[in-house]
Amino acid sequence: MAFIDRASPALTEILLKLYRTEKPLEIDHHIYEIGSAEYHIQSHASNPQIAYLSISLPPLCQGLQSDKLSNFTIQKVKGLCPEALEIVDPPREGYQLTLILYLNHIPPAKEHVKIIREISTIQSVVLSCQLKDMLQNVEFYKPIKFVYHPREPFFLIKQPQRIIAIFPIRFRENADVIIATAFFQELMDVGNSDKWAKAPRCSWSAIPPPELRGEAFEDLSTNGGFVSFDISSHHVEGKRPDKILWNLLNFNAYVRYHVKVLHPTSLEENRQPKRLEGCKYVKKLVRSSKNKILKRRWGGFSRQIKRIRSRLKIHGFGRFRQKWLRFPKFSSNSKGYTKLE
Repeated sequence: MAFIDRASPALTEILLKLYRTEKPLEIDHHIYEIGSAEYHIQSHASNPQIAYLSISLPPLCQGLQSDKLSNFTIQKVKGLCPEALEIVDPPREGYQLTLILYLNHIPPAKEHVKIIREISTIQSVVLSCQLKDMLQNVEFYKPIKFVYHPREPFFLIKQPQRIIAIFPIRFRENADVIIATAFFQELMDVGNSDKWAKAPRCSWSAIPPPELRGEAFEDLSTNGGFVSFDISSHHVEGKRPDKILWNLLNFNAYVRYHVKVLHPTSLEENRQPKRLEGCKYVKKLVRSSKNKILKRRWGGFSRQIKRIRSRLKIHGFGRFRQKWLRFPKFSSNSKGYTKLE
């Protein structure tokens, strides 16, 4: 799942190419990635040991954050590789941050891959720092809307001992809604058990939770319901808050990915041809009342949910639970991204 990986696949590829090249390269690339992030990478053949990297990110929350990066964020960026990068002040016009990368200061052998991947997590570091800074320093007890993926807002509510994260879930296909409903029900059943007591508590509802009363209608109109997490302070102030906050920003994308993975196998039974008894079936349908039709449709939907849930217990939920709620590093062999020159 390259789009959830903290290290940008496109940026990693270009920086590795610059580092490994045997002849000077003239590079002037613009890369656009999910989350409306823009990278600008430049390298001149006259000085191949130096590359310039600029990044622009839209605000996560309108009105709650400044265009200028905080000192905390600057220090976190410097910590990616102090020997090989330098922050340009002021950054290039149109960007929030510009770095000078000294490629000849990156250690050789296998270490260079690890370091370049670490530098390529810059988007994750900046966004996670911004989110953490707002959670720690901004007082808000009503829902605040955040937007990382376009048209997919989520809400955070800060309380004295916890933070409530609420994700409206939307799908384009009805089949995805069926799978996701079973998926979320399984998430509640197993995720809130004693075995996972240290993980954030979660809940799912088909209707907006009480905390979102009064929010804009367009933000609350969903077909996949609402997933909520109760996040304790130690979850965002522990040893790896950057990764935890990055997972929050990408929860919608992570759910969609797993629903699509489960889609081919979970709906296999529904692809079997169904026999209709001609006129008898039509006559019976005509004679049925509206209530009976609704009951029949709901019964079929419920049976689909039950069948899919039994499969999710085996194929999907354990993997989702381990990777999301325990907050490890995401990994995948997928390398999908969009690179524009």
